[in-house]
Amino acid sequence: MTIHAVANPLSRWAFLTQEERDRAYNNAAAVSTSSALVRARDQASAAYRSAHGRTTDISYGPGHRQAWDIYPSSDPSAPCLVFFHGGYWQMNGRENFACIAEGLAPHGWSVAIPGYTLAPEANLELIVAENTAALDWLRENVAQYKLGGKVIVSGWSAGAQLAALALAHPLVSAGLAIAGVYELAPLRDTYLNQKLSLTDHQIETLSPARLPAVNKPLAIAYGSAELPVLIEEARNFHRIRAAAHAPGPLLPVPNANHYTILDELRNPEGILTRAVLDLAG
Repeated sequence: MTIHAVANPLSRWAFLTQEERDRAYNNAAAVSTSSALVRARDQASAAYRSAHGRTTDISYGPGHRQAWDIYPSSDPSAPCLVFFHGGYWQMNGRENFACIAEGLAPHGWSVAIPGYTLAPEANLELIVAENTAALDWLRENVAQYKLGGKVIVSGWSAGAQLAALALAHPLVSAGLAIAGVYELAPLRDTYLNQKLSLTDHQIETLSPARLPAVNKPLAIAYGSAELPVLIEEARNFHRIRAAAHAPGPLLPVPNANHYTILDELRNPEGILTRAVLDLAG
């Protein structure tokens, strides 16, 4: 399905109705087949996790969602993709994205997926802190789980914001942000804020587009059939990083919507799989 391009709603945000603001960020409503696509992804992930889940549900903290699913390579020096799941910080879990490993496993990579507490149980500051704690734990346990190679972070949707923030972690060499939100302020005017309850401080300190650019490679991907606000989010974040001379390409994925874009990471020859391989050098 293709979402026809329209003017970016952020350019006239102050004049939009509440319904228009909500619709601007509602991916499920924008893609008529979203339920079927999510169901297929979850089924593929359940199958992959069942077949390869010898090192899953590994706790890094006391919360029931604070755990890793790790799909290690047989080569302890292989690179590892750390993937932060999406769901607007209030839906999904690490188990829903095991199928992401399908693209990189044939290249000999490891894939590791952390879980985190969801809103409203956790606010965005706590979610970011949990993912930092997860990376700290991973750095201390790389030898045990044969994860001695470069670590590349990635994330989809809300996970892209988390990946962009995680780029600064000393364990991380580079990143791939997919279909993300990098400026949080408009979300406070939408239905999403019912559970997020964003504060001025969170918007200022957790919006990647407002923070000093991390001088590590970050590829920023979006689907050409995404919602217009998400296309502009990607383009604007890349402009900001480029102006600061921070490395990394902008990757438009032809004809991909918010859900089908992940096919390019699940496919061993996909555009996003190739981008990750390039990031590892």
